[in-house]
Formats: sequence, C-alpha cells, structure tokens
Amino acid sequence: MSTAIQDMMQDIGERARSASRAMARASSEQKNQALLQIAKGIRQRADEIQTINLIDVERAKANGHDAAFVDRLTMTPKTIETMALGLEQIVSLDDPIGKISAFKKQSSGINIAQMRVPLGVIGIIYESRPNVTIDAAALCLKSGNAVILRGGSEAIDSNTLLAQIIQEGLAAANLPKDAVQVVTTTDRSAVGEMITMTQYIDVIVPRGGKSLIARLMAEARVPMIKHLDGICHTYIDADADMAMAIKVCDNAKTQRYAPCNAMETLLVNKEIAPKVLPSLCKIYQDKGVELRVDDLTRQTLESAGFKGLVDATEEDWHTEYLAPILSIKTVADIDEAMNHIEHYGSKHTDAIITNNQAKADRFLREVDSASVMVNASTRFADGFEYGLGAEIGISNDKLHARGPVGLDGLTSLKYIVMGHGEIRS
Repeated sequence: MSTAIQDMMQDIGERARSASRAMARASSEQKNQALLQIAKGIRQRADEIQTINLIDVERAKANGHDAAFVDRLTMTPKTIETMALGLEQIVSLDDPIGKISAFKKQSSGINIAQMRVPLGVIGIIYESRPNVTIDAAALCLKSGNAVILRGGSEAIDSNTLLAQIIQEGLAAANLPKDAVQVVTTTDRSAVGEMITMTQYIDVIVPRGGKSLIARLMAEARVPMIKHLDGICHTYIDADADMAMAIKVCDNAKTQRYAPCNAMETLLVNKEIAPKVLPSLCKIYQDKGVELRVDDLTRQTLESAGFKGLVDATEEDWHTEYLAPILSIKTVADIDEAMNHIEHYGSKHTDAIITNNQAKADRFLREVDSASVMVNASTRFADGFEYGLGAEIGISNDKLHARGPVGLDGLTSLKYIVMGHGEIRS
C-alpha cells in the first residue's frame, strides 16, 4: 500500500473521529435540519446528479459491465426523488440517542438505567448503487454517528457529488462536514487500510457481494455488521392451510427474485406434498421459475404430469440464487425440515406455514435465524416492513445487531448510575 493512501485514510479517520464527538451531542432538531437540507439539495440539483451519473454509466458500459449492473448504477428522476423522500422519512423517525430505559432502584439507593448512545464512527463499504451514499449517510447522521463511505469505483463521480450535497446540508445545520466523508480514490488498497483502522472506526458495514464480504472477513480488524448469504427457506407443514401455503410461497419466491430475503429453498411435508405441490409448481413454471427437485418431489410432480424438472444437487441446497430458480425438497416432518435449515441455511430468514400452534412455537424457538416467521412471506424481512423506517442492511450475525439494522442497530447502550451520595460498604 502506498504511503499516500495510508496518509489519506489516516487523515479521513482523524477528521471522522473528531466529527463524531460533535454528532454525539447534536440535537434532534439539528440532525433533522441537516437531513431536510440534503433532501432540498438533491431536488435542486437533480439535473446535475443525472448528468454526472451518466459519466459513471457510460464508463461502466465501456468497461463491459452487464445490463443488471448498469441498471443498479443508473440514477433516474424517480430514484433521485426516492432518495429525497427517504431522507424526509428518516426525519419523521424518533431519535434514539439519549433515550433512557430499564430504570431500576437498587437496595443501596442508587438508580441504574441504560442510555442509548451512538457507536461513533461507522465505515460503510458498498458497490454500485449510488443511492446507498444517501441512505447510509442519513441513517448514520440520525443516529448521531460520523460515517466514512467507500463506494464502488464505478460510481465514483456520482458518489463524490452526493457527498458534496450532504456536506452542504451538514454545514447549513451547523454540523461538521467531516461527519460524512466519501473516499474519493478508486485504489482498492484504501479498503484494506479502512478495515484495519481500529483507532478511528468503531464498526464496518459491508454492503456487497460474496467476494467483498469474504475479503473483509479474512482481513478486517474492525468489527463488522454483515450478512454473507440469504438462503431463505419456507417449510409447508402437514397442518398447513393449502390456499395460504400457495399464496405465501408464491410471494416469497416470485414477488422479486433479487432481494436477499427471497425464498431459495422450499421444504414440503410428505403428507401434504401431493396436494400442494402441483398447484404451487404450476404457478412457478408459468412464471418461468426453474425447479430443482429431490427424488420424492420429482415423483410427486411427474405423476401430476410435470416436465422440465432439474435434479437438485448438493450445491443447490447451499445456493442463494437471486434469480428465478427454486430448490424443492420433500421432508418427513418438522424435525427433518429444521435439520435441513440448520445444515444448509444462512441464518437470515426462515418461515413455517402451519395451523398447528405447537409446531409453530417449536419452529420459532429452535430455528436459529435472524428472522423466523409463521404463516408469512420471507419477503417481509425488511427494515421498512418491520416498522424501522429504513435499514442500513440485514445482519445474520448474533452479536450487537441482528436482522434488519435500522437506527437502533447503529447505536449502543451504556449504563448510567444516579445516586444521592451513596457509598459502597
């Protein structure tokens, strides 16, 4: 790594750490004013944002990126307005900072409570979507943190302009512009420096593909809030309502294919399989979903006249498709279903369809995932749908934050003690 990159990242880190102290004491009114000013700036400079974004888009096309990549990179009038609306939505959320909870009086006379406080400096590493620059900055600001943003090199011009708009909004609210900084070099060694800057950065939030997450898991010294895969399952129990199962499982797979909370594996109890699979799989095939099946599922579907089925391999059970492909396995009972989820799942989101409360309770207790659902689509595993207003990502880690990470997930708790002159005997 060059000395110039190290020096640049150290300078960014020092300025972020200094700004984090000002953000920790900022009032809700100041933070909301900054967010509203940023929204105003985005709307006023929408044409400029599109013009600059076009530079990134044309460069991505010239470099041979596919249509899906270019689509994620492109900023339209709709996506620009959505960013502004998202800022206004975050303004409407309660400010978590300074909230006191769990108040209790001890026999010694002291009062013990917990206060919600910012994490400090958050580093966010992400790929092609420029809107993440606004979304991530807004959540970090509202939760009283400073943030260092390192977007993908393909969006460098868009991200640099958006950072300028953010910093202007901060200044208008008398908050330090260094509370949000975008790393403006495309040199990948900046990431390597960033993920080891424990003296400046309190937590890293990676938002990207498996290769990025794998690299960070191997090299990072700064703690991370992350998820690697979204291998989400739905189990249709023998005691399921068939109409409900068809409706929910159709939605879990086909409402959108690309999100990490889309169902990738369907598990079906052998008793209900002959009743539910033909109707459900006809919907899937009519929508162009490729079905990868085990032997029992193949027998059930071929006896109902289905063709075009693909044999599921061991790798399929481990795969997050993010595409119109679904793995299906017929299981003996809830125990086999939960064992499959434990072995192959990614601890993201898993659901059971059943009218048997005892089985539902077992599934909720025993399935070790960030979100566990009964009679609902896995597509609900989302910060907005959970009433968090917004999310910076979804975590399937177990420490600190788990599931959709909203404002509370970007904070911590500290104990506060209020006394009246008590001393310990």
